[in-house]
Amino acid sequence: MSNNQQPYWNPMVPELTVTDFSVSLHFYTEVLGFTRMIQRQQPDFAYLCLGEAQLMIEQYHPQGWNTAELNWPLGRGVNFQIEVEDIQALRVRLQQHAVPLYRPLGDNHYAIGETTVCQREFLVQDPDGYLLRFSQYLESSDSDS
Repeated sequence: MSNNQQPYWNPMVPELTVTDFSVSLHFYTEVLGFTRMIQRQQPDFAYLCLGEAQLMIEQYHPQGWNTAELNWPLGRGVNFQIEVEDIQALRVRLQQHAVPLYRPLGDNHYAIGETTVCQREFLVQDPDGYLLRFSQYLESSDSDS
């Protein structure tokens, strides 16, 4: 992105409360390959992106938007699908950092109207237990074919 070009901000971006900001920032940037668009302190906060996917992380603090006590795993009942260009390369990064997968790499087929799409995907938990589902779009086919 050139210096005079404004960054693109997605209209919906999850903000994850984290229990150890430095550990989470390392996981997202060094392990997964996200880049920092914004970082600030008091409280520690980062706006991150991977391709077009964006998310925010913020250190837990008593004045935060906390609706209940945080117990591991955080984010129960939700997973964040993040589409990537090369899922195999991301899987290798996780293996190099000895990060276990929550669900192994596999191909899943989803019916969308008259079309079936195939995504190669795996799931991994971040240091606080948030469930991340990385997927790579592979193909689609018409049901008539």
